[in-house]
Amino acid sequence: ATLLRDRMLASKTLIDTSAVRLVRGPEVGRVHAYAHHETEQWMFKGGTGTYLRAVTIRECVEHARRAQRPLRMQVEIVDPTNELLCNEYAQYRSSLTPGPDRTGEPWTLDRTRKEAFATILAACWYRQQFTFLTIEVGLSKVMTTFRWDISSQWVIITQEDPSAPAMLFEKGKPHYRAYSRELVASFQQTRQVDIARAKGLRLSGEPTVEETRNLLALLDLELPGSFTDRDVTDIVRRAIKPKNPYW
Repeated sequence: ATLLRDRMLASKTLIDTSAVRLVRGPEVGRVHAYAHHETEQWMFKGGTGTYLRAVTIRECVEHARRAQRPLRMQVEIVDPTNELLCNEYAQYRSSLTPGPDRTGEPWTLDRTRKEAFATILAACWYRQQFTFLTIEVGLSKVMTTFRWDISSQWVIITQEDPSAPAMLFEKGKPHYRAYSRELVASFQQTRQVDIARAKGLRLSGEPTVEETRNLLALLDLELPGSFTDRDVTDIVRRAIKPKNPYW
């Protein structure tokens, strides 16, 4: 009886640990690609949403459009109007990667703000491109050192350092439900962007400076006074033609 009990406990432990996988390097990108393919929802919590813009939104929308299914997304990033927070995030990223990162740019206060504004613009732009996309954006007053991505099937937790392993949790396991609750609770504490207010503003295939300024004004998001039209053009580039910063 003792041997049978020990075997049962060992078997249960093995099943529980198999719910958590560590993935590294290019495999992280493959896991993301697999998760994008069939998902009907995507929840994200992270810094400025650079990879979200470069890969996740585009691929999720493409697959949803091809399958003619609705897609719901929840996005939580740092508040680009919070100068102290953005500066703290830039310092954190610079401490991990002094000098330019894989995009060829260093992390600065202005870059952090531009990346976050670009994610908001991208959310609005993709919402107009795909009728069945419902997307919510929340602006956090605190930063996180992890990136959380939750699809219909997986929780993927990564760090800003691309050499660090990612953790993968499958749906149906306690961790999946717990992390889903965590992101919902965290999002409810953010300053949520009322994207519906911009419904009447049509954005071009590549939004103009005027369209971008009008959009952010409608959303009650004030650009820094130092930002010129050239800076706004840079935000548009980051939103519509972003570089993949990791893989």
